[in-house]
Amino acid sequence: MATTAFSRPATTAPRAIQRATGESAVIRWTLTAAALAFLALTLVLPLILVFHEALAKGFAAYLDAIREPDALSAARLTLLIASIAVPINLVFGVAAAWCISKFEFRGKYLLITLIDLPFAVSPVISGMIFVLLFGMHGWFGAWLFDHDIKIIFAVPGIVLATTFVTAPFIARELIPLMHEQGTEEEEAAIVLGAGGWQTFWRITLPNIKWGLLYGLILCNARAMGEFGAVSVVSGHIRGETNTLPLHVEILYNEYAFAASFAVASVLTLLALVTLALKTLVEWRQRRAAAERTDIDDSLERMAA
Repeated sequence: MATTAFSRPATTAPRAIQRATGESAVIRWTLTAAALAFLALTLVLPLILVFHEALAKGFAAYLDAIREPDALSAARLTLLIASIAVPINLVFGVAAAWCISKFEFRGKYLLITLIDLPFAVSPVISGMIFVLLFGMHGWFGAWLFDHDIKIIFAVPGIVLATTFVTAPFIARELIPLMHEQGTEEEEAAIVLGAGGWQTFWRITLPNIKWGLLYGLILCNARAMGEFGAVSVVSGHIRGETNTLPLHVEILYNEYAFAASFAVASVLTLLALVTLALKTLVEWRQRRAAAERTDIDDSLERMAA
């Protein structure tokens, strides 16, 4: 009898744990179906609709809308803005992450807060800030007018607004990564006689390359797709200060629906390519982390 009394909890305990922590098949399937339905409604259906409307008047009309001079001008400007804003944020993001994760200094947490500021401020408000600073009636407007320097309603203003709203992406990706890696390898390199730049290029940069690439992809995607801040500072000058998102809005407001969706499909394709690259980098990042963990475990076993 004693054996039976002791054996019963041993056999029923796993079932009790399963009942306490597991869900029934009905609940699992219901939650899965709800998630898939939500994704289909909010992601897949809009994507299908964009390409359907873009090709509504035929492939020839689709190509004409993309090759139209104003569309090509908007595409060139979008690429130009991204090619300027992303490198600026690359330098800033790496420098900020390196300072925050590797050093202790007064004002460190203030810097972290300022980096997150573009996430907390509406993009439209961000654009208004630059208008108040560099517009005709802004703080520096009179001085800029006297020296024939144009920032608002020109390319420099679009660059400033885009750089501001995309500033956190690279820094916020690198800060936790570099903080997790610590400073042991850099300190060892300095002890062995390496200089600051040698340590950065040979130790720090190889360790953060996948996280850096991930941040660059996100930053570039936001730079090419930014609408709110750019809309405020661009002036909507057709063929001069319109980026692709602004050009889509103009075409749609003019009831050129097929053309607007054709240009929007270009941005959609760029988003899909960005998503594919993001997934690839995430996979490579997980693989590199697993390899690093295996190496650390091997070194610990050798040391033991």
